[in-house]
Amino acid sequence: MANMALQLLGFFLGLLGLLGTLVATLLPQWRRAAHAGTTILTAVVYARGLWMECVWHSTGVYQCQGHRSELALPPDLRAARACMLASCALAALACALATLGMECTRCAAGTGAKRPAAMAAGLTFALAGLLCLLPVAWTTADVVADFYAPAAPSGVKYDVGRAVHLGFAAAALSVLGGALLCAA
Repeated sequence: MANMALQLLGFFLGLLGLLGTLVATLLPQWRRAAHAGTTILTAVVYARGLWMECVWHSTGVYQCQGHRSELALPPDLRAARACMLASCALAALACALATLGMECTRCAAGTGAKRPAAMAAGLTFALAGLLCLLPVAWTTADVVADFYAPAAPSGVKYDVGRAVHLGFAAAALSVLGGALLCAA
């Protein structure tokens, strides 16, 4: 019974990690404007994401525009996209494997495949979490380095956005869910 509870907890934590990874991938707030220096302009807020750049005006109107050219994107942005999409795909695969491997389901009952499927689901959730953590941590390091770079202009600099914070939480949930599935 405790084994089943651990499996269910691991599955639902992994599922929350998948949802968080999906939302973090789609949100345009990976980098948001941080007003540093003498120019303080609060009428407009800028944000950059994996798929688009957005501008929020103080009037409540916002405009988003997708990145114009796939080939013109910086390599780190293309790598972040690939890692986040791979993380989403692996977490979805882990959900399917966990459904097969959990003791509370009837799929593959009595075949001896439940334990290996649950273990594979746990490892896949953990790998998905690490793939989510990689671009999130890289973006954080890049934003901090650019913010404190002495050669950078002191006007509008970028700060870590909400999607990055959500990505850290999603990665932690996926890894924790995977560990619980492996331990159960």
